[in-house]
Amino acid sequence: MNIYRCLDRQEFNHGEYSIVSLRENDIFPIMELRNKQLSILRQKAPLTREMQRRYYDNVIKPSFSSPHPEQILFSFLFQNKFIGYGGVVHIDWEVKKGEVSYLGKVVHEDNYPAHSYVSDFGCFLAFIKGVAFGCLKLHRLYTETYDIRDYHIFTLESNGFELEVRLKDHVLIDSNYADSLIHSCLRQE
Repeated sequence: MNIYRCLDRQEFNHGEYSIVSLRENDIFPIMELRNKQLSILRQKAPLTREMQRRYYDNVIKPSFSSPHPEQILFSFLFQNKFIGYGGVVHIDWEVKKGEVSYLGKVVHEDNYPAHSYVSDFGCFLAFIKGVAFGCLKLHRLYTETYDIRDYHIFTLESNGFELEVRLKDHVLIDSNYADSLIHSCLRQE
């Protein structure tokens, strides 16, 4: 198991859900999730296996031994099966803030209902808030979400993230402009 030097625990559990430090054997399922959902990511082109392997070896692996990594990523599991991944990225250790990153199954694909997405993502947010505010002692978490993601936005707002900024027509998705929404949550909240 990979171990983040900056964390005193590498696994967090609640019921049938858990997050564990990003597992190497999940990098290609992550690549598939990312390639399926390009329209909601800042990533513009599909990843190849070679690109994914290089990213893992050159960016993720070194972050495990850093006392202050730029990102801390987890494999997200349900009944010990991989269902997504995410963590805290773009960490600013001086200001004590970071961006929440999460990518899971696609709603309505393979009969994956919206209520399952809301449940899964809600549980993931609880884990990440515990890690960020409890273990890492961060002060602020934030997210950037394109306004085409209704279930994602609903889940953020249902879990203590407040809308701070709406950037009008900020991105072009499938030939249509979409707003970018910035939500945040502070440790004392």
